[in-house]
Amino acid sequence: MAQKRVAIVLLSGGLDSATALYWAKSKGYSAVALSIRYGQRHVRELDAARAVARAARVRIREVSLSLPWLRGSSLTNRNLRIPDVPLEKIGRGGIPSTYVPGRNTIFLSLAVSLADAVDAEAVVIGANALDYSGYPDCRPPFLGAFSRAAALGTRRGARGKPLRILAPLLRLDKKGVVNLAVDVGAPLRLTWSCYAGGPRPCARCDSCRLRAKGFREAGLKDPAA
Repeated sequence: MAQKRVAIVLLSGGLDSATALYWAKSKGYSAVALSIRYGQRHVRELDAARAVARAARVRIREVSLSLPWLRGSSLTNRNLRIPDVPLEKIGRGGIPSTYVPGRNTIFLSLAVSLADAVDAEAVVIGANALDYSGYPDCRPPFLGAFSRAAALGTRRGARGKPLRILAPLLRLDKKGVVNLAVDVGAPLRLTWSCYAGGPRPCARCDSCRLRAKGFREAGLKDPAA
């Protein structure tokens, strides 16, 4: 009997990470979700991550971090205003205040550690470099460099079986992400993308605007809106 191919999937509870999880399942991976609480303004996305993991019938591992220097981001500091900019200006005005310093570096490091511990062959991240807010750690060169580091710095890599960092959404626009989500059966009604939290998505933050753009261009209604 063939051994299952295991992948660690970073799951925030949003559109991109839920799509990445279901993509991994569609490729035959036995997925383990990793959700991280790093001082976000709200817990809605963490609740969404749990709901998505339950729907996918995958185990979810949760990690809490307390790193005071991350509070320079408007995603972690309620005293800072979340940007409200027109859709056409998103990603064009430099790195926004919602950037969390080194977030994907931290998240991928934790995922690689878990992967090395359980002998997973891949880490899957829902990073996107087209319709995004301009974060430097979502770019292809960063993920390529991290992939090389993961291949060199793990037990699996030392045995000649490099751990792979997979970013299936990297070169998709949000329309493409929505279409892929539908194709792989991701439970979009359970996902939460809004930066602000609250009873309903704010419809003004970068994440809400980009998500709405994706559904609009795909010709679909957002079941979580």
